[in-house]
Amino acid sequence: MNDANPIATEADLHAYADGQLPETTRARIEAFLADNPDEAAMIAEWQAQNGAIRSLFAGYEKARETDPLLVSPPRAVSPGAKRWAVAAAAVLVFALGAVSGHYGPALLEKPELQIAGSETLPKQAETAFMVYAAEVRHPVEVFADEEAHLATWLGKRLAIENLKIPTLQPLGFKLVGGRLLPVDGRPGAMFMYENQAGERLTVMVGRNRENRTTSFRFASSGNLETFYWIDGELGYAVTGEISRETLRAVAEECYRQFPS
Repeated sequence: MNDANPIATEADLHAYADGQLPETTRARIEAFLADNPDEAAMIAEWQAQNGAIRSLFAGYEKARETDPLLVSPPRAVSPGAKRWAVAAAAVLVFALGAVSGHYGPALLEKPELQIAGSETLPKQAETAFMVYAAEVRHPVEVFADEEAHLATWLGKRLAIENLKIPTLQPLGFKLVGGRLLPVDGRPGAMFMYENQAGERLTVMVGRNRENRTTSFRFASSGNLETFYWIDGELGYAVTGEISRETLRAVAEECYRQFPS
């Protein structure tokens, strides 16, 4: 908050964004926002996020005859249905991730959203990015012109059958290549991509047999952003000095293409 102009508290701004202020107070906050464009932009972003979350759950506003089934004894779930449910959860957490600075910490600290045994994953991904993304001549071990060999080699080392290297060209990022690197003390893989502006991002894959929880989270370190998730025994992390919106799109595309 702008300490030089204390007429609007953070609680005021949240209430304004949620449409919960009385008219008298609302006029004062609107005057404050007119003089503080940064706070006004922040409010607009909160309201857009609120709208997106409401849209996600618009279909659940009314009771349905099938609602009692939600609390019935669990049944066996097919792998396809399970992955669909995980993808749906990913959409929700992507939306919540954008507001994590205000509402997210309490949510993400819940046990069911914790990543089992891989809190080191984002830090390892950040380190790998900082070490290799700055390399000009030797950023990777195997370049993109040997993509088939790269996929076969790293797939065997990680015990991933038919490992597919994500294609990110529709998002403007071309594969540079990849390398073998340690992740949690075991063989891991890193794929590097680059856009026409020379911006690079990395996609890291690691295996940890202790992992059982699926979770989707952001981590930030200065200008460096990492989006990471666990899918069974495999952990994935997308890292780059790019906007969260771009990183989220890349992570969604990687999630669709990587094996379950």
